[in-house]
Amino acid sequence: MGPRSYGAVNWLGLWTLYVKEVQRFLNVATQTVVAPMVTSLLFLAVFTLALGRGGTAIDGFSYAVFLAPGLVMMTIIQNAFANTSSSILIAKVQGNIVDVLMPPLSTTEFLVGYIAGGVTRGLIVGLSAVIGMWIFVPLPLADPLFALYHAFSASLMLALLGLIGGIWAEKFDHIAAVTNFVIVPFSFLSGTFYSVERLPEGWNLVAHLNPFFYSIDGFRYGFLGRHDGDLTLGLLITLGVNIGLWLLAYRMVAVGYKLKP
Repeated sequence: MGPRSYGAVNWLGLWTLYVKEVQRFLNVATQTVVAPMVTSLLFLAVFTLALGRGGTAIDGFSYAVFLAPGLVMMTIIQNAFANTSSSILIAKVQGNIVDVLMPPLSTTEFLVGYIAGGVTRGLIVGLSAVIGMWIFVPLPLADPLFALYHAFSASLMLALLGLIGGIWAEKFDHIAAVTNFVIVPFSFLSGTFYSVERLPEGWNLVAHLNPFFYSIDGFRYGFLGRHDGDLTLGLLITLGVNIGLWLLAYRMVAVGYKLKP
């Protein structure tokens, strides 16, 4: 029959890798989709009861309405990172990463397949969290396209970061350290639960140095029409961070860093 011709892009291989990544988390949807949604609702309930009682409002919005978009974005961030980081690390630990490295997939196809899976999980979990919160909190929708852009951009950013972390890590403790000391603090300290305008000047500056802040601020603007930072600057920073992470991930995969013996 002769060698198979794939053309400029191995669409079959790329689609197969993407489907594998999506099925990997959908097969345990209770853990990967339902559990994060329930966790976000618990955060909403606890913080609303603790801080939102007594008519607390931020820029005319009730605390629950202000909080909801931040919780959704935090859920997107954590799950997009978890998908790619766990997939790569498990494949390395179990030794079946070779099953992805041996097929005729280019570096770009390898990256797109894994990252698209992480983005898909981030968006699905984010959508489920929005639907769950809409039952309890009447969320407005000021700019749907702006909200969608930041949801996609944040999913892409964290999927790339998860891929880089999964390639770098040699055991599960390494990924747990990145999650506990980087992802969670950065997402918590980026305006998820509060307006950064209320922070002291020094901490306000620190918040603006956090790229997660621009994702949460832009996403919240898409729902509420209010923002703490410069929206144009936020678009440029999220785009720049994604380009930088893509170039780093591409280089790591191209040279086989901790992927090939």
